[in-house]
Amino acid sequence: MHKENVSQSPGHRDHPEHKVLETRLRERIRASVANELLADSTDVIKVDEDGHPSRYYFPRSGVRMDRVERSATTTSCPFKGKATYFHVLSNGTKLEDAVWTYDAPYDEHRELAGRLAFYDDKYREIEVRPKP
Repeated sequence: MHKENVSQSPGHRDHPEHKVLETRLRERIRASVANELLADSTDVIKVDEDGHPSRYYFPRSGVRMDRVERSATTTSCPFKGKATYFHVLSNGTKLEDAVWTYDAPYDEHRELAGRLAFYDDKYREIEVRPKP
């Protein structure tokens, strides 16, 4: 008897043409808010998904966790899984739901587990870029 994997992405199963490509970068990537450095790592995963801007997922060890605060917001992605959000606290400003993570992503994207991505297209103050 074949048992279906319950952690399989319904999005990939139902829409195999939709691409969600992960690339592990070795260059140093930084995320900042209004010139305050919030993330800095040489272990970043770049995600290129059809219909979305490129996203950069940082390991928590490379993120200033004292500058993020868990929010009650959650969303569901049919390709990656349930996302939980964080507010960014920087320079006396609170950017609502500006960071997200997949604590238990679907199997196809398990490398993203626990990593944080920044909404640099939603908030102009956030800049994600390679180190100059």
